[in-house]
Amino acid sequence: MPSEPRLAPAPAVSPSAAPAPARGEHRYDIDLLRVLAAAGVILCHAAGELMAAVDRTPAKGAAVYTTGLVADAVSRAAVPLFFAIAGWVVLCGAPPRDGAQVRRRLTRIVVPMGVWTAGYLMWARLRDEADGGVRGLARDALFASVRPAFHLWYLYAYVPVVLLLSVAVLVRSGKRPWGAGALLLGLALAPSLLGDAGRLAGARVPAFGWQFGVYQLAYAVAGAVLLSLPGEAFAGRRRRLLWAGAAVCGWAAVAVYEHRVHFPAAYASAVVALQAGAVLMLAGRVRVPERFRGPVALLAGVSFGAYLVHLMVLRTLSPWVVSAGSGAVAAVGGLLALTVVTGALSFGAAWIWTRAGLARWLG
Repeated sequence: MPSEPRLAPAPAVSPSAAPAPARGEHRYDIDLLRVLAAAGVILCHAAGELMAAVDRTPAKGAAVYTTGLVADAVSRAAVPLFFAIAGWVVLCGAPPRDGAQVRRRLTRIVVPMGVWTAGYLMWARLRDEADGGVRGLARDALFASVRPAFHLWYLYAYVPVVLLLSVAVLVRSGKRPWGAGALLLGLALAPSLLGDAGRLAGARVPAFGWQFGVYQLAYAVAGAVLLSLPGEAFAGRRRRLLWAGAAVCGWAAVAVYEHRVHFPAAYASAVVALQAGAVLMLAGRVRVPERFRGPVALLAGVSFGAYLVHLMVLRTLSPWVVSAGSGAVAAVGGLLALTVVTGALSFGAAWIWTRAGLARWLG
């Protein structure tokens, strides 16, 4: 949302807890979480480049493998954070007032998603990586995420989650969102309808990926619950230390799981849920100092665009930085350099096109 579409108000960066804000007050802690989630996805994909260099096998480069494993474990909560923030926005922070607002919100996600999918397909063609041809990949991308833009996979679930929660909010408030409800029903029936149509026509129909899993909906609802807790639930040094310790334990648990059980850890796994919940409680209601609020809000505002473009930047840079034969110092230094440079270029590019008035197209 890894950042993440422009659906949320903001978070904060300080050890002290803020009092529960008045209705309508900007949540800088949410902004902070959006920035952390986008940065976490960049770190996750940088770690993935290291793991790919050694085929996810310690024997082919122990230092690179360990560095990639630890970095991936640190960042595994990023995608759950996107769903948690979305849940808070729709259910608590800025509930939709009518179907038109739902449509505008979804358009702000889907239009940049489509533009960047086309961009990644052309980029893959230039790099001679468009297996199956650009035309076939473009068709498949209408139904589900494709390899050149694999990082967009979560948006195919994010959109239905936001849509479902929005429809529920509107119905609960006494509205009748016929258009949004019809779209939701269409997404629910599409896999079966397309499968039947393909069998009747004797044609291959791409898998339909505009669906969500129960865990994604659970992260959204749980995020709404946790992020809407009053400030007293987060206040106090002891509580912050408790959640910091839980976040570290979650990180360690993910690392062990990925080494001993499966890499990468599934987002629906208990260890990732522990880590994500601890991070939410650690950052929730944190007070962002006045002097940092502007920069944090600015970064949050361009985080979705940075998320969309970052993979293109990262995969262009990684061959120059990542090597399976690197020692510990070189592996860590390469990971940090790849993450920081990718993040700076991605957020910088998103800021530039936002200033140019292109955010509605590019995110």
